[in-house]
Amino acid sequence: MKNFKKERAEARKKAKELVSKMTLMEKASQLKYDASPVERLGVPTYNYWNEALHGVARAGVATMFPQAIGMAAAFDDEEMKKVGDIIATEGRAKYNEFSKHGDRDIYKGLTFWSPNVNIFRDPRWGRGHETYGEDPYLTSRLGVKFVEGLQGDGPVMKAAACAKHFAVHSGPESIRHEFDAKATMKDMWETYLPAFEALVTEADVESVMGAYNRTNGEPCCGHHYLMEEVLRGKWNFDGHFVSDCWAIRDFHEHHNVTKNARESAALALKRGCDVNCGNTYLHLMGAVEDGLITEEDITKSAERALTARFLLGLFDGSEYDEIPYEVVECKEHVEEALNLARKSCVLLKNDGVLPLDKSKIRTIGVIGPNADSRAALIGNYHGTSSRYITVLEGIQDEVGEDVRVLYSQGCHLYKDRVENLGWEQDRISEAVITAEHSDVVVLCVGLDETLEGEEGDTGNSDASGDKLDLHLPKVQEELIEKVTAVGKPTIVVLMAGSSIDLSYAQENCSGILLAWYPGARGGKAVADLLFGKVSPSGKLPVTFYKDLDGMPEFTDYSMKGRTYRYIEKEPLYPFGYGLTYGDSEVTAGKVLNQVTKDSDIEVEVTVENKGSRATQEVVQLYIKDLDSPLAVRNYSLCGFKRVSLEAGEKKKITFTVPNKAMSVVDEEGERHIDSKNFKIFAGISQPDDRSQALTGKKPVEMNVTLG
Repeated sequence: MKNFKKERAEARKKAKELVSKMTLMEKASQLKYDASPVERLGVPTYNYWNEALHGVARAGVATMFPQAIGMAAAFDDEEMKKVGDIIATEGRAKYNEFSKHGDRDIYKGLTFWSPNVNIFRDPRWGRGHETYGEDPYLTSRLGVKFVEGLQGDGPVMKAAACAKHFAVHSGPESIRHEFDAKATMKDMWETYLPAFEALVTEADVESVMGAYNRTNGEPCCGHHYLMEEVLRGKWNFDGHFVSDCWAIRDFHEHHNVTKNARESAALALKRGCDVNCGNTYLHLMGAVEDGLITEEDITKSAERALTARFLLGLFDGSEYDEIPYEVVECKEHVEEALNLARKSCVLLKNDGVLPLDKSKIRTIGVIGPNADSRAALIGNYHGTSSRYITVLEGIQDEVGEDVRVLYSQGCHLYKDRVENLGWEQDRISEAVITAEHSDVVVLCVGLDETLEGEEGDTGNSDASGDKLDLHLPKVQEELIEKVTAVGKPTIVVLMAGSSIDLSYAQENCSGILLAWYPGARGGKAVADLLFGKVSPSGKLPVTFYKDLDGMPEFTDYSMKGRTYRYIEKEPLYPFGYGLTYGDSEVTAGKVLNQVTKDSDIEVEVTVENKGSRATQEVVQLYIKDLDSPLAVRNYSLCGFKRVSLEAGEKKKITFTVPNKAMSVVDEEGERHIDSKNFKIFAGISQPDDRSQALTGKKPVEMNVTLG
C-alpha cells in the first residue's frame, strides 16, 4: 500500500516556502474551497470541491459506474482499486484540458470528496446508497482499495481522495444541521470509526471531511476528540481537513456552540479544519482582529492545503499532465463499468424462471416506472454519460427481432397518476393488458435520487431525502399486485439503494433481481443477467429487513437491533445473501496455523460449483467470539473473496484473517482480545438460519483456540 509520507514531507517543505511569501490576507484566501489566486507568486485559482462517488461527477461527460452501494454488492476490493484508478485517469484528462482553457471552476479540480465511508446503520437514511453498506470491515476493505486506486502509486499523487463524513453520521437528513448524534465509545470504535481509521492509517488518504452534525455534544468540524485526539493524535493524520459545505455556519446558526461567524471560523480552524466548504472563513481576518486566532493558525492550515496541490504536481508538473482527453469514457472504461454492474446485481429469488430462454418466448412485457428511466440508472453525485441504456432498451437490444417487447410505464414513480387530467392510476390498465399479452413479465420498480438522497436535493415530501418506512410508493405496490394477479411468470427488477419491503414479491413473483442504480449502461447489464449471458453474483452489503418493528428510533445511534451483527429478529434477506445460476458451496475448511493472541489466522477453504452453469461466487468468512461478554451479538465478517467457477469446478482458496478480527471493544472504546475460543464460518452467505433457508447451503465451521 502506497504511503505518501516522504512525498508529503517534500510537498510540505515547498508549501511552507510558498506560504511564507504570502500576506496574511493571501494565506486566509487559500482556506476557502474556492481558493483565490495569488498572481504575483504564480498561484492560480483552485477549487477544492470535486466529487467522484462512482465516476467523475458534475463536470460533464465521464464513465458512470454503479452507485457506491451497488459497487459494494460486488464484494470485490481489487475491482474497487480499478474503479479508483479509472476515475483518477479521467479526472486528470479533464483537468488537463480544463486548465488549458483557463477553466478552474467548481468540480474541475483533482481533490475528490470521495469515498463516503459512513456506516449505513438505518435503512431509512436517504444517503445510505452513497456508502459501502452496513459493515465496517467490508467498508474498510473497499474504501482502502478505492483510495489506493484514486491516489495512485506516486511519486506524484494521481488524485486526492477524501474520507467523509467524519465520523458519526448517517441521518436523519432533515435535522442534520442541528442534530447531536450520541454514541457510546463502544459503538464509536466498534462500528463508526474503523473505516476512517483504515483509510487514514492504511491508505494514507489525503483529506478527511467533517460531518454537519454534532457528535456527543461537539460539532464534527470543530471536534476536539475526533479531530485532535483521534485523527491527528492516535492516527497521525498528516493530510488536510475540509468541512462539509456550510457546516461551519451551523456552529452559530443551529448548534449554538458559538455566538457568531468569527467565533465559528476560529473554533473550526483551531481544531484543525483547513479548508472551509462554505463562506464562514471569510471571517478569518475578523477573528484575528478579535484575538480569537493568530496568523500562525492560518499559516498552518494554508501550508496543509497547499501541500495537497504540491502533492498533486499542480505547480511542478507530472507524468499525468500527458493523459489525453480521449481516455474519458473510452471503450475500456465503459466496459469496466458494465462488468461491475453485472457483478453488483443481486439475485434475491429465482423459482427457475431465470435465466430467460429467448427461444421459448414470443412476447415479453416490460412494465414499471423504472423500466425506461435514466434517473434510476444514475443514483446521485453522478456525471453525464454520452449514452444511457435503460432496462427496457437493454432488453430490446438483447432480443432484437426475435421476441416482441411490449412496454407500459404502469404508474408514476410516486404520484397517483401520470397525466394530470387522468384518473388515478391512469396507466395501470395498460400494465395489466401488457401482462395479459405477454409470455413473461419484467416488472421494473423502485426509487431514484428524487425519493432517497441528500437533504435539499430531493423531491419527497419534506425534501429530507430519508424514507419514512420500507415500502415502495403505494402506486408501485398496487402495480405489483395487479400485474402479478394476471398469473404470468413475473420477474421484479428493483432499482433502489436501500432496504425495501419485498415481502409480497417474495411470496408472489417468480424472480427478483436487485439492480441498485447500475450506472449509465446498466440496462444492458440487467439484460445480460436476465437472459443468462452472465450469472448474477452480487451479495447484499446491507440487511433487507421485513419491517421496522423493534428498530430503534432513527435518531438513536445505538447499534442495538441494527445491521446483521446486532439484529435480534429474522430479516427478509440477510447481509451477504445473493443467489447465482450455479450451485456453489463451501465444502471444506481448515485452520492452517497455530493461532496466538499476536498472530493472524490462516484459513484454507474448498469451494465447489456443483451446478451445470459457470458462475462467480463470493466466499465469505465470519468470526464469532465464543467467550467474551463484550463480543458483538452475532458474528462479524472477517474475509471475502470473489472466485470464478466453471460448472463442476472445485477450488481451494486461502484467507488471512487479521488478528484484529479476534478483538472486542470495551465500554471505554479500547480494543483488545478477550477470549481464547472462536468459531469461523466459511460459506457463500452468513451462517444465520434465514440465509441457510434461502440458499439451501450451510457454511463450514472451524474452531479456533488460542495457543
